[in-house]
Amino acid sequence: MFKNHPKGLIVAFFTNMGERFGFYTMMAILVLFLQAKFGLSESVAGDYYSWFYFAIYALALIGGIVADKTKKYKTVILFGQIIMFAGYAVIAVPGMSLNMTLVGLVIIALGNGFFKGNLQAVVGQLYDNPQYSKQRDNAFMLFYMGINIGAFFAPFIASGIRDWWLEVHGFLHDGSLPSLCHQMINHTLGDTTQLQALANSVIISGQPVVDLKAFAQNYIDVFSRGYNWAFAIAAGAMIVSLLVYLIFNKLLPSKSKEEIASMIKEKTESKKQVNLLQYVVPTVLFGLTTFTFYIIGELLGVKEINYKTGLAVGLFVAFVSYMFLISTKEERPRINALCIVFFVVIFFWMSFHQNGLTLTLFARDYTVKEVGEFTFLFFNLKSILCVIATIGGAVLALSSKNTKRRIVGTVLVLIFGALSYYLTTTYGEKNPISPETFQSFNPLFIVALTPLVMGLFTYLGKRDKDPSTPRKIGLGMIIAAIGFIIVLVASLNLVSPHLLGGAATPDSSRVYPYWLMSSYLVLTIAELCLSPMGLSFVSKVAPSRFQGLMQGGWLLATAVGNKFLFVGSLMWGRIDLYLLWGIFVICCLLSAAFIFLIIKRLEKATK
Repeated sequence: MFKNHPKGLIVAFFTNMGERFGFYTMMAILVLFLQAKFGLSESVAGDYYSWFYFAIYALALIGGIVADKTKKYKTVILFGQIIMFAGYAVIAVPGMSLNMTLVGLVIIALGNGFFKGNLQAVVGQLYDNPQYSKQRDNAFMLFYMGINIGAFFAPFIASGIRDWWLEVHGFLHDGSLPSLCHQMINHTLGDTTQLQALANSVIISGQPVVDLKAFAQNYIDVFSRGYNWAFAIAAGAMIVSLLVYLIFNKLLPSKSKEEIASMIKEKTESKKQVNLLQYVVPTVLFGLTTFTFYIIGELLGVKEINYKTGLAVGLFVAFVSYMFLISTKEERPRINALCIVFFVVIFFWMSFHQNGLTLTLFARDYTVKEVGEFTFLFFNLKSILCVIATIGGAVLALSSKNTKRRIVGTVLVLIFGALSYYLTTTYGEKNPISPETFQSFNPLFIVALTPLVMGLFTYLGKRDKDPSTPRKIGLGMIIAAIGFIIVLVASLNLVSPHLLGGAATPDSSRVYPYWLMSSYLVLTIAELCLSPMGLSFVSKVAPSRFQGLMQGGWLLATAVGNKFLFVGSLMWGRIDLYLLWGIFVICCLLSAAFIFLIIKRLEKATK
């Protein structure tokens, strides 16, 4: 897999894998934790979630500036890891108030800002060497695979820890209960019939619940503390990532004194006389954008569209204008091409990262709570690993020309296929599934599909038919639209949230998990066409003196897209579900159309 790549890629791969395991352990449960612990509505929890997701990417801009100024990319990465660990430690402490939890999230976001963009920049530096330059796109796909191996295990660990803690205290998991429990405690639950039935069903001893109010408080406390244990696992993963980096970071490139001197000289020569416009114009645009969003929000009466949203968009506008003003005439075509791509991916991430928000709410509220023996294979860590090994063995046996490898593949199929079948015999007719577990499908599909996509692009490249990086990005937007069409079709006959009035979703409005699984599969293909290709595009096109800054720009665009995640949670309780998914279908298709309209300009910048 790492053949023909520098050894430093392996270090970056495992460093990122450990950090992303911790990160996605937290992200799999963050919205559910905020709602379960503090009784927040979908809209308020979604607002916090979108701000956090905005911050972890926007602060990469600061990390990029620091690294570009000091040229100490590896040191900045190290500081980021240490800061992130501190943030995870804060939110892992049980009993923290909402404000302290938010402080912990800010610390994590700051650490991520120093870590994420600069690690990507260092990976790009590995391929500045002409010996490896042709492997750049494949390298970022492998790097992306490392992210998702960690992310695959995270939801299983998060939900498993929570379920274990519930069982220790005599409870089973039911995602519908925390909301009803908070309504009970706040005296806003009119009819307690549904709460009584669900409460009785989660008591392991089988004893009926007598005091519903006491049960509600106890269940919420135990439920949320189970999530605190999961946050502690995330902190432990950061330690592993830190150790890997400390031991092996010598294999990653450092800027030599000659390179630093050359970059300083290039920067000095490119500097014009101090021009106040370089600072005044971005500042004015920042203020105007913020004010405009405030006015729009007031006119429409939508509190989520306010000066805070304007701050996020204004920061992006200020960044684009600043980069245009400080770049030289020779650099400007590259900067312009990058900023155009940054603008487009805002809409992709606004749609794609609904997987941790509205798609998770859909998994919790509109997907069946129990599945049969075969389907449960994909929702249990032991059995899904057996299924993966079986499929991997089949691929090895059928695709390899080497006899020994065919034999090994056949043995894997026989052993793990038998284990998979045996496990189905141990499951009941109805097996409970957790909404968090759906978060594992996207990283699983990425790990499984990355070699196939790489193979396809390699095959096309050998025949001079490999699409350019901008074309892959445009194609990814179209595929993402198809992913949301799938869940749109699944939602056509369901009772929408705004019609439920706070009650739990009836079983008649719950669909089989294969709808969401199929949507995640298609969205994953879209992500592989867009995200690693975007990272490669930035590392290839960015002027040398702006490597960290432009990686930060990519992440800033991602941040703005994440800030607009609130569109999903805002509309969740206001419009029919199929209309909600339609918003993201339209956003993706319009973005794809824009990319293909300016495709020649983008392709020119890569040459």
